[in-house]
Amino acid sequence: MNALNFYSSNYHNQLVCRRKTCTIRRGDKSEKYREGDIVWVTVGKRFAQRKKIFTAVIDRVLVKQVSQLTKEDLQGENPDITNIDDLIIFLKSIYEKTFTPTDLVTLVYFSEIIE
Repeated sequence: MNALNFYSSNYHNQLVCRRKTCTIRRGDKSEKYREGDIVWVTVGKRFAQRKKIFTAVIDRVLVKQVSQLTKEDLQGENPDITNIDDLIIFLKSIYEKTFTPTDLVTLVYFSEIIE
C-alpha cells in the first residue's frame, strides 16, 4: 500500500474535515501517482512517525504549469486559496523553494474510501 503523505501540519485539519480533495506536488509525478491507486492519506514529517487519516482512491492525476491551474484545482488544494499568486506563496511556505507560474506541478485528486 502506498501513502499520500502530507508533511505540513497546515493540512491536518483540512484532511480530518475532508475539505482537502487534491494535492499539488512539485514537478511531474505522473509515474508515481496513478488513477485508481489505493493509498493511505497520512500526516507526518519525513523519517518520523506518521498518522493515518483515511484510505483513499486516486481519482485523477494531471500535470500542468502553475499558471494553468483552475479554481477547482486551487480549492481542492486549499479552500482558502483563491488565486495563483496566493498559491505560489503557499507552496513556497510548504516546499521552502521558489515557485513560478511556468513551473510544472502534478495535481493528485483523491476521494476517501469508507470502510
